[in-house]
Amino acid sequence: MTLPAGVHVRVVGTGLIGASIGLALTRTGAVVSLEDPSTTACALARDLGAGVLAAEVQQAPALVVVAAPPDAVATVVVRELAAWPEAVVTDVASVKLAVLGEVTALGGDLRRYVGSHPMAGRERSGAIAAQADLFEGRSWVVAPGPAAEEAAVATVLDLALAVGAAPTRMTPADHDAAVAAVSHVPQIAASLVAARLRELPDSAVALAGQGIRDVTRIAASDPMMWTQILAGNAPALRTVLEDLAVDLDAVLQAVRALDAGARGGGDGQGARGVLARAVASGNAGHARIPGKHGSAPTAYATVTVLVPDEPGALGRLFHDVGDAGINLEDLHLEHGIGAPVGLAELAVVPAAAELLTSALLQRGWRVHD
Repeated sequence: MTLPAGVHVRVVGTGLIGASIGLALTRTGAVVSLEDPSTTACALARDLGAGVLAAEVQQAPALVVVAAPPDAVATVVVRELAAWPEAVVTDVASVKLAVLGEVTALGGDLRRYVGSHPMAGRERSGAIAAQADLFEGRSWVVAPGPAAEEAAVATVLDLALAVGAAPTRMTPADHDAAVAAVSHVPQIAASLVAARLRELPDSAVALAGQGIRDVTRIAASDPMMWTQILAGNAPALRTVLEDLAVDLDAVLQAVRALDAGARGGGDGQGARGVLARAVASGNAGHARIPGKHGSAPTAYATVTVLVPDEPGALGRLFHDVGDAGINLEDLHLEHGIGAPVGLAELAVVPAAAELLTSALLQRGWRVHD
């Protein structure tokens, strides 16, 4: 199922997620009304095509989507439940158990409230970064409380389907435990690793390659928003961080033993095994990450191509890949220091690697094994 044609959906909060929901729903034919404490932000979302201003819609909404900041979301949910007694209300905050607890404490109608969380986002924020296809193929967790009516849950599941997401139902507690491991700790790890770069000399930072870029990609996230998210999920986050701290301490002790050995204090017996197990455990965990569109994990082959650092070079490469009938699964670009070329690492299904290599060589590209 999906949302009925012409349904009125009220979106409260017109940042990245709220505006993206508006854009996605508007193109399905839904009537989307927009509300935001910032009249400028609301007008911008309207101008970008995410919906119309709330004052311009007279009919009551069937569904309210609250995309407010994490520390304000419960208050807004309760206000919307009271203002629209026939509407289903959902929120898109990154934590669910704390919000449900606050809505309960504030006396919100728990029959019509269904928490949810689209597992999508960008490093950029605000309506200007919104995309109509932001949720396509992404997981959208629907996490109702025990008092939620099934009809209300179905409405939120339909919302996820309407914007192209893949809905999955979880309890609020299970959701928070999951995102602590797959989203919140990665944010902390990326931020801590990136912070190590602050005091490095420019000559050292200039050596940064694809590895550090991959690890720190999300370190550019909004500090205020993430402080609210991490604080809201502290119980689940603490458990994952404590386990991580044990593993990190084991690695630290192994490195200390090897350092002592290098200084003449032994050979660090057993330390190398600790390091090897840490990397091997990471291999096993990485292998469990789902493939594209939530499919089973796929091991891709990489074809590395030298790309001249000049206008149109990437466009020619993409054209030649497409002309060969190959579908790219992923792409990484890396530039050497002062080099007139870059490396394009093209990830394809293993069966296509030899065909792609041959096709690119025939078209004059320099391909590295």
